[in-house]
Amino acid sequence: MPDHFFVYPSYLGRKGTRALGRRVPAALAVPEATVERIVEAAQKLGFKAVAEPTKAYPRTPLGSPGRVRVTKRPGIPKTAFLRSLAEQLRAMGPGPSPP
Repeated sequence: MPDHFFVYPSYLGRKGTRALGRRVPAALAVPEATVERIVEAAQKLGFKAVAEPTKAYPRTPLGSPGRVRVTKRPGIPKTAFLRSLAEQLRAMGPGPSPP
């Protein structure tokens, strides 16, 4: 069994539907999930996270660049991690506004 799992921005974004890959309830989804913000939120939760900006989500290879590789912890399933990650992203507030 791998010692890590992958998190794509599509898993947490409010724009996508469950059919397009969103893995958290719409109430927890964030308006803008980026690889950089996901890494920051995962690190705030105490996980080791590494950005992989050249990878793409297989369901939407042109629409969601990047993924985050997160080192697993025993006893924490991916779904529970994704929910806590979404809550952390919401607590961090909106990201920096584009120039």
